[in-house]
Amino acid sequence: MDRRRFLNSSALLGAQTLVAPTLALAQAPAIITRDAMRPQFPSGIQSGDATSNAAIIWARSDRPSRMWVEWATTANFANAQRVRGNYLLDNTDYTGRIDLTQLPSGQEIFYRVVLQDLHNERVLSEAMSGHLRLPQASTDKATRNVRFAWSGDTVGQGWGINEAWGGMKIYEQIRQINPDFFLHSGDNIYADGPITAEVKLPDSTMWHNVVTEEVSKVAETLNEFRGRYRYNMMDANLRRMAADVPQIWQWDDHEVMNNYSDSKDVSQDARYSEKNIPLMVARATKAFHEFAPMREFGNKESERVYRQISHGPLLDMFVVDMRSYRGPNSANLQTAETEESAFMGRPQVAWLIDGLKKSKATWKVIAADMPIGLQVPDGKTPEGQDKWEAIANGDNGVAKGRELEMARLLREIKKANIHNVVWLTADVHYTAAHFYDPNKAKFSDFNPFWEFVSGPLNAGAFGPNLPDDTFGLQVVYQKAPKEQNAAPSTGMQFFGQVDIDAKTRAMTVTLKDLTGASLYSKTLTPVRA
Repeated sequence: MDRRRFLNSSALLGAQTLVAPTLALAQAPAIITRDAMRPQFPSGIQSGDATSNAAIIWARSDRPSRMWVEWATTANFANAQRVRGNYLLDNTDYTGRIDLTQLPSGQEIFYRVVLQDLHNERVLSEAMSGHLRLPQASTDKATRNVRFAWSGDTVGQGWGINEAWGGMKIYEQIRQINPDFFLHSGDNIYADGPITAEVKLPDSTMWHNVVTEEVSKVAETLNEFRGRYRYNMMDANLRRMAADVPQIWQWDDHEVMNNYSDSKDVSQDARYSEKNIPLMVARATKAFHEFAPMREFGNKESERVYRQISHGPLLDMFVVDMRSYRGPNSANLQTAETEESAFMGRPQVAWLIDGLKKSKATWKVIAADMPIGLQVPDGKTPEGQDKWEAIANGDNGVAKGRELEMARLLREIKKANIHNVVWLTADVHYTAAHFYDPNKAKFSDFNPFWEFVSGPLNAGAFGPNLPDDTFGLQVVYQKAPKEQNAAPSTGMQFFGQVDIDAKTRAMTVTLKDLTGASLYSKTLTPVRA
């Protein structure tokens, strides 16, 4: 039975298919009662951060529950293994995760989650089934192609779940390409974007949104930040993909609010009754980590997002965090690296350089939440200068401000003779292929490389942004709407597909649209060390 037949048929499997998970239940079989009396999965299930021998399984209950996971390498669950998870309580909005370890390398893993009601431990939920595909170990010989997808920017600018239109249809397109994993490049939610029941389109027709109390205003409380994730997970397309495809989440600004940094000020923003930015960042951070299917780092830095995930001998994924360690958004014209000009910060850059040097994988993909050379403005400074949100500062000259950190990183990559580095990103709400050419750059001490941009997933489409010449950005391809904040119904929604051939080790990057149509494709041949 293949994974699609498994997922379609698994809905027929009730909790009674699981052996009662505790001694008490083994002696007294689980009660099969009305569905409304059982624990429910209001946000579905997810898997994430899959490695060759481990994966995160995530679930959310509607009541105090114990999470159980049963997994096997076959769809009929022969020789299944059962793992007891943690308690799902109100202090985490009833979310929880299990880190399945000691899994067989490179195998298909079929799993099902059951919730045990803590008010009556004999009452179990229906089993909710999922699937994931583990990568090969990095020490294995590459015998299997790698395919993954990436994009970002979900439910922004007031474009919510329009069930009459089919919901967030692009997630189904991603699922249909059968990727090994999906990389969400940030802006998983738009905490600062209220959603109304109707939005008038340019042709005078109406876009109809599902609306909940928590998304009807900007998020300020912990429950409102949580409510944004709960809202997105109401979409059937997203839930199907999340159960079928392991994910890698990173974040950017809208998980908190637009363009936030240490210089953010909402004192004059009437939408916010809470003016304390650090407090809102703390609430947003807690909600993100509760809902993200990602592996925790422990007490030393429990909220860390940047991490390396290996996908066998063909791919190492370096997920960076361009939000948590940056200095304040400014004119971005500093002439020396300081805390004010930091973007990823020295510890993270050192970690990235070290990981790239140690990587034995053919391809090193840097998953960035913002593009390198596109100008992303953030209004004006108090002195009237242009203020910048990303790395580029728009002066088209030698490296200054945050560009100094990027110049140092690119120089170190060249100095260490590291090849086959590709950048993937989102953020700007259109799709593009960029080639960074040192022969056309103001700062030229780096190896040429590609950066691919995709998004949004279900948000307003914008762009294109102006390029900056500091690193020689050459726009090879781009597709953006004619009007700004174009609705999802215009079709200006994009994701990227990456295929790495096990035999040739070539990487093909394809930019796709809402229908799954291929817009642009580039095959990169690896440099042999």
